Amino acid sequence: MAEAAGLDWLRVPGGVSVVDVVEATADSITLAKVVTAAPTRAAARAFGETLAITHDAGATRFGAAPDGYSGPSFIADLPMPTEPGATWGAFYADQRVLHYARQAASQLEVAGCRLMDALAERLADGDFDDDAPPARLHGDLWSGNVLYDAGGAVLIDPSAHGGHRITDLAMLSLFGAPHLDTVLDAYEQASVYLPTGWRELIGLHQVYPLLVHTVLFSGSYAGAAISAARKYIR
Repeated sequence: MAEAAGLDWLRVPGGVSVVDVVEATADSITLAKVVTAAPTRAAARAFGETLAITHDAGATRFGAAPDGYSGPSFIADLPMPTEPGATWGAFYADQRVLHYARQAASQLEVAGCRLMDALAERLADGDFDDDAPPARLHGDLWSGNVLYDAGGAVLIDPSAHGGHRITDLAMLSLFGAPHLDTVLDAYEQASVYLPTGWRELIGLHQVYPLLVHTVLFSGSYAGAAISAARKYIR
């Protein structure tokens, strides 16, 4: 039900298109077929512009679940906390960095865990907060969850919640996406909420998905998460 609630919440007038839900039950979801097409640069530009509109539809608070939904949320196969926080930094520190770092402790080892604690302290202190209101995030916006049909981008499989706009952009950047520079440039031109120097903060927002991948797949993701976090420690 979390996926259906997220898709419904992301269905914003003027925003990115969202796949239609045919049927949703407690343990399954059936989606309408998307007849895919090759993404063009024009479609990528439109995706960036409409993603800003989706984000600007907002959320009640950082960390909030989709409006009206009170069930469990997930990122991939992992439970994902959606307990609203007072600030983005406090929410991201507790419910994203520390929550998944604890689960990945054996892969991060002692030094990596201490690094995540130090990053969480800076986050909780508000060192990376800005004045932007909570955004309506897809939450798992890697390229595999952005399909293109004849009309442009179509979103699938969200982990929707209220968060910082850069988080979706960072996820999109983590594994690459068609015409990524065009998407990001179009988004930047359309958004009034991105902080100055926002591209330098992409790595900060990638710590969370890298920790999730560490829990799920281990391998080199622990080292990548540590490297990303290290850049934001004093």
